Formats: sequence, structure tokens, C-alpha cells
Amino acid sequence: MTILVAAVAALAVTAPAALELVYEQTVDGNQDLYVIPAGGGTPRRLTTDPAVDALPRWSRDGREVYFTSNRSGNWQIYRVPAAGGTPRRVRTNGHREWQVDPSPDGRSIAFLSNAQGPESLYVMDLASGAERVLARHGRRTGLGNPHWRADGRTIVFSTNWRKGHGIHLVDAAGGEERALDETRAGACEPRFHPDGRRVVYVSRGGHRDTSRLVEQDIATGAKRVLVDWPALNYNPVYSPDGSEIAFTSNRTGEYVVYRWRFADGRSWRVTFGTGPARSPDYRP
Repeated sequence: MTILVAAVAALAVTAPAALELVYEQTVDGNQDLYVIPAGGGTPRRLTTDPAVDALPRWSRDGREVYFTSNRSGNWQIYRVPAAGGTPRRVRTNGHREWQVDPSPDGRSIAFLSNAQGPESLYVMDLASGAERVLARHGRRTGLGNPHWRADGRTIVFSTNWRKGHGIHLVDAAGGEERALDETRAGACEPRFHPDGRRVVYVSRGGHRDTSRLVEQDIATGAKRVLVDWPALNYNPVYSPDGSEIAFTSNRTGEYVVYRWRFADGRSWRVTFGTGPARSPDYRP
């Protein structure tokens, strides 16, 4: 589909007026954060630093965006007002800390850090700064993409521990951890459905040049393939009402943001212009 046709299709699909997406995009060689109406429109630039700003997540009240940046010389966690302004550093140290997700009550963040050697999943209380390690695997294990369930009791994340990249669930209070049955197939980038009963994730399987977006019922293990385009499809996230997902795909040759609707399986392109756009997140 040509860009013109795609643009017309995007405008033809309506979305609630307040529904917005934040995402990262490289424009003129600089990667920053942008906000765009989910139904299409003119993006609003949220960050302007010449360093790399990436992996945005809305605060649950929609007033701020948390993200990762290397503007200090190493990856650290920041947050910026949704209306724009000066980003503030959430933590200051010499470690690699990234892939942050704020808790549903806004009091804590989950993130990855190598502060104690192996990359581990941490939870930190924002008011006191008190932190704790929630999950730590082998010395060479890589973790990824923590996301809180809406009730704040569970965090889902990916890990390449033991059997290849797969999806794990862990009690946010610090307790039981268990794996979903998707291992070995290169499962990563999980996100909870708003109802907390399902998880969407990327299933790539080794180093293939394509990947699928799969939804899995946590209780039954039943799976449903949502997007199976002959491309690399990544970064799935549910809309606040669970009626659709946003994700990125390189089906056009460059990563752009799409939306996909459960009711009819229809998909459409959201972002345009030159430079890859990735990591969308819906404003609550």
C-alpha cells in the first residue's frame, strides 16, 4: 500500500479524541519521544536532547512519561511531563538501568539494572527510594520489558534463562515466579491485557527475519496469533479498553507504528515520515 493510500486509510479509522500514543522515532538522525493521536495526526515532539531517548511508558495517571536515555553517558531512567518540559532523572548512578514501567498506583517503578552484576528486575518506591531485587537469574541472563498487571500484584517480563527467551510472571510483593509455556521460541516483550487474564508478546523463534504477535490466556495456556505478517513485528501493547493493540513492524522496510483491532482484525498505519518509529504506548 502506498504512503498516500495508507494515510487515507489511517484517517478513515476513528479513535476516541483523547486516545494518544507515545513512541520513539529517529528524525534527522536523532531519536526522541513523540506523542500522536491514535487516530492519526501531527506528532508532538516530547524530548529534544541530542542523546538517545527510548522505551517510553506512560504513568498510570497519564501526566508523565517514563523513559530511558543515555544522555548522562550510560542508560538511566527519566520522566518528563506529558505536556512537555524538562525531563528529570529518576535515579542517579553509574549502572545500566532501563526498561522502566510505573506501577498502577503510581508509587513504584519496575526496571532492569545491573547494579549488582547480572541484570536483575528491581522494584523501587518512588517516595523513599527504597529498592529491592524481585527477580535474578543466571550470571549471563538477559531480562526484558517488565510490565505490571492492573491490580499491581504481578509483573510479567522476559528472560533468556536456561531454555531460551521466554515469558515469566512474578509476584510483585516478592514471591512466586513461574514461566508461561512459551520458551525456546524466542518469546519477549510481554504486556498484560487490561483484564489481567491475558498477555500479548512477540514470538520470533531464534533469529528468523519474521516474528508473530501472540496472545496467551494465563490460566489455560490457550494461544491466539494476532499478527503474522512476513516481517519483524514488535512492541505490542493493548489499548486501555483492550479492544486493540498498537505495535511496530518493518513490513514497509522501516519500522513504523500500527494499530490492530480485535473486532475485525483490521490494521492501519499510524506514523509516517522518515526514520524508524518504535515502542508505542497508549495514554491511560
